[in-house]
Amino acid sequence: MKLRTFILLASMIVSGHALAIPPAVVDAVQMPAWRVRGEKMEPLATGMEVLNGDQVKTGVGARVYLKLAEGSTVKLGESAQMNFHSRSLKPQSFFHGALDVLTGAFRFTTAQVAKLKKRELAIRVGTATIGIRGTDVWGRSGKEQDLVMLIEGHIEVQPAQGEAVTMAEPMSVFIAPKGAAALPLGVATPEEFASRARETDLESGNGALMRQGKFALRLGDALDESGALNLFDRVWAAGYPARLRPVADGQGWRYEVLLKGFASKEAAERAAAPIADALKLSVSVTR
Repeated sequence: MKLRTFILLASMIVSGHALAIPPAVVDAVQMPAWRVRGEKMEPLATGMEVLNGDQVKTGVGARVYLKLAEGSTVKLGESAQMNFHSRSLKPQSFFHGALDVLTGAFRFTTAQVAKLKKRELAIRVGTATIGIRGTDVWGRSGKEQDLVMLIEGHIEVQPAQGEAVTMAEPMSVFIAPKGAAALPLGVATPEEFASRARETDLESGNGALMRQGKFALRLGDALDESGALNLFDRVWAAGYPARLRPVADGQGWRYEVLLKGFASKEAAERAAAPIADALKLSVSVTR
């Protein structure tokens, strides 16, 4: 009876967790990147939940795509820090929250289907706060200035000094120098738009982890758990979401340390060299 009770309780917990829709999940990662929750920092992995109070951080050369439950996408560029806030009871139909971009570049894009859904979202870019409706907007919080570029839609930007600014023209640009009043609205050139978009888009030359990715990099193995865990901890601390896989051989067991989630063999091969260089390991592609 005790075993049956345990199985029943476990199934209830799993079912309850599956029914709880998180406000955001990690859709793609170009490593290294981390999620900070309280005092715990761990590497971002695809499918990982991002909840109220979490912080997302990216390292040099990194990119992260977050998918909000209502369908919109948040992209972060390298060396970015963003605090995530959500009070949504049903985030898939009505998103209520805020994104606080402390440093780095971001892009918020509303999918066509998501434009029909309700949201109450504010994005703070350094000292400026953006009121978001159905839109596509890019921004960056830097040491010298905060910048907001409207790609499509309609937004209202509230600077730290002065009155709110309404932006409705595509490619209009808001710039607020640190410690000074905002500049008059400008217009981004096609070259400026393309350059900024590259800061938050996944780089084609660097394999990224994707949801449902079937290929992996084998980072090493060990004949005992202790050796495998030492390698695992080293990779984990560097911002790479490694996994352990026990493999039976003629002498017993060995333990492989894997980095899983590449969409194709080619994507894993592209990622192999920079990851091997960053971790000082010999890596190979596997499944």
